[in-house]
Amino acid sequence: MSVTLTTLNSKFIHSNLALRYLKEYVKDIEDIQIEEFTINQNLADIASKIYEINPKLVGFSTYIWNVDETLEICERLKLVSPRTKILLGGPEVSYDVAELMTSHPYIDYVVYGEGEETFRELLIRKNPENIKGLAFREEEKIRINPPRPLIKDINNIPSPYESIGDELKNKIVYYESSRGCPFNCAFCLSSTIRGVRYMNLDRVKRDLDNLIEVGVKQVKFVDRTFNANKEFSQAIMQHIIERNPVGINFHFEVTAHLIDNEQLEFFKDIKEGLFQFEIGVQSTNEKTIEAIGRNTNFEKLASVSRSIKLNKNIHQHLDLIAGLPYEDYDRFGISFDHIFQLRPEKIQLGFLKLLKGSALRNLKTEYGYRLIDKAPYEVMESKWISYDEVIALKGIEELVEKYYNEEYFKHSIEYILQNLFASPFRFFEDFMKFWKEHDLYDVSHSKDSLYEILINYYIVRSFEQLEIFIELLAFDYLQNNKGKPLPGYFNIKNDLDMGRSHEILKSEALLSEVLPEFKDMTTKKLLKKVRIQEFEHNLYEIINSGYSKKSNKQKTLVLFNYKNGVLERCKTYNISSYAEELTE
Repeated sequence: MSVTLTTLNSKFIHSNLALRYLKEYVKDIEDIQIEEFTINQNLADIASKIYEINPKLVGFSTYIWNVDETLEICERLKLVSPRTKILLGGPEVSYDVAELMTSHPYIDYVVYGEGEETFRELLIRKNPENIKGLAFREEEKIRINPPRPLIKDINNIPSPYESIGDELKNKIVYYESSRGCPFNCAFCLSSTIRGVRYMNLDRVKRDLDNLIEVGVKQVKFVDRTFNANKEFSQAIMQHIIERNPVGINFHFEVTAHLIDNEQLEFFKDIKEGLFQFEIGVQSTNEKTIEAIGRNTNFEKLASVSRSIKLNKNIHQHLDLIAGLPYEDYDRFGISFDHIFQLRPEKIQLGFLKLLKGSALRNLKTEYGYRLIDKAPYEVMESKWISYDEVIALKGIEELVEKYYNEEYFKHSIEYILQNLFASPFRFFEDFMKFWKEHDLYDVSHSKDSLYEILINYYIVRSFEQLEIFIELLAFDYLQNNKGKPLPGYFNIKNDLDMGRSHEILKSEALLSEVLPEFKDMTTKKLLKKVRIQEFEHNLYEIINSGYSKKSNKQKTLVLFNYKNGVLERCKTYNISSYAEELTE
């Protein structure tokens, strides 16, 4: 039997772990062909590609982001190749199997639950009868066999990363060192599976060595709670640190309240940008946390997050979910403010999805949830939040992504927050209203245009100290735009000519004390690494005072030293004193 396994990834750079597990699990009986596409490709082209391969059986890995596109491909394929057997597997088809197969008569098989053993049995036996975890058609009837028990020892699944080629080079690779989760959050499918099963540590280390060797871009651990076992997770991180890979980062979903002081000490010396931590907060409302069965101590979480941030080496990504029980619009704003005060590198504002199989889905009527029962099953309103408010939060989410998460506006946004608004949420709410008033959501924007929009917002709202704000915004712009001149809308002139810049950069004192790494470099080459800009105000005084609203004018020379750091892209220095010494 010729078998092809395929999926639609969300982006070209992504790769699918499930397909690779299945291929390895049956490699002794079948040579599986894997074909990966993306949801952005033409569906007719994907169907024709599979048709040309002409498999007897084609299996699709399905998720909420690709199920509709997958079903259309399946329908196209069945019309032109009725003899091709079509199999679906994955979390999106593991529930309501009978309804799925009734509504889509071109689906021949559905593997529900863990798929490795079920898929292997189907290839060996050919006859689907009595294969646990499998649904199939028997003439006009749909037969659903009993569920399959979980694989007790997941180390029996051969690693898909023992032997890999260049197909994963520069890709995002998904990896699991465990299956299951110790927690039971009502919105998550992991709550349906009790207990955690771990891979052998030596196996994990070998896999990571292979992925590092081939040069993947990112290893994204899909463990639901990576640090559920302290010794196991720390051993994995220590191995990565010892390998000291270049150009790769490792993403982990961690639970902050499980991190102790010993681990915080361990994190201090990790290379900048090597690790990313995703920390699910979801809400800081105790009643909400209780309703969703989550185990969270926000005070401990906040303390841990602050400690990690002080090291300036680990990218933190904190998540919130809008639409959870007992959290209305204003209370969500409080949760937003709570995590914003931690200043993580990224805030993800997500929206509740009532996934099939999740506990919250069973409470849909009680909680007044309204949604279209179609992937991604996103809640539109509930007893606590209206559709108008969800729309507003969508607008806020977009602005948080544009103006906060990349830190391109760090100082200018902080100036606004410290001087003009009672809370970060209320600022983004007002900024969202400004975008709507000026139809800014209806067109695409370059990064440069975002700076101009922020200036216009400041002017239209008649905020005070415009000159200081524009200089802080220009400071942000220069920190994040190496080699680009300030756009004209800043209306800032640099009175420092090239000759004066050369003279300053030849200062032995400046080179020794500020730029020792460039001491032996020619000034001409150094000018490609740094930039000097004159400002009318002492911006360091403003920043160090907690973004004081008022400041006396004091011309200041700022040197921008552009780096390749992940968390620190550019380092700046007040070099006014060095220029004054040369003048004297």
